[in-house]
Amino acid sequence: MRAHTILTLAGVVALTGAVALSTGQAAAPKPAAAPQGLKPVSAFASIPDAAARSQALFVEAGKVIQHPRCLNCHPADRTPTQGMMMKAHNPPMRAGEAGHGVPGLPCLSCHHEKNVPAMGEKIRSVPGDPKWALAPQEMAWQGRSLGQICAQIKDPARNGGKTLAELHRHMAEDHLVGWGWNPGAGREPAPGDQKRFGELIKAWIDTGAACPA
Repeated sequence: MRAHTILTLAGVVALTGAVALSTGQAAAPKPAAAPQGLKPVSAFASIPDAAARSQALFVEAGKVIQHPRCLNCHPADRTPTQGMMMKAHNPPMRAGEAGHGVPGLPCLSCHHEKNVPAMGEKIRSVPGDPKWALAPQEMAWQGRSLGQICAQIKDPARNGGKTLAELHRHMAEDHLVGWGWNPGAGREPAPGDQKRFGELIKAWIDTGAACPA
């Protein structure tokens, strides 16, 4: 019988990893972390100053507001973008007067009442919602800081005439807003969920709707 022990495949793998670590060889990269969620309102209760707590709550909600799932439909130039890199919409599209596309090529030509699975590696689904449309001009956010967005969305002159209570209902209950957490196969959803997002917006309002710098 041979003097050395025959290594199993698992043993070889373990031994290889140990040698790599002992020689300083770089280990295989870890998988990318899951998208960060949203902290609950209770996580901010320890901030004694109401204005500072309000700002912190909006910064947390900003993880959704500034996520590509939202920003793609809130462009500054009335042209939607796509994907995590927010590339130009393909095919080229414009909002039109009502935010539903231009004559002859409305958004509903491709986007229907729900997400539709698609064949192919690059496009795994076509997003959809009964209210699918581009955000109105007064809600254009792309290219603006979180503080600028905050000041804009609480100003009725720049948010479509909404009160803070109406703004909260829109954020917490609107079905198209909720699409951000159910964007279809092949798309990263917005962080957290709509319920927690709505709770953060409500707490932000209740603490004075203070905006971050």
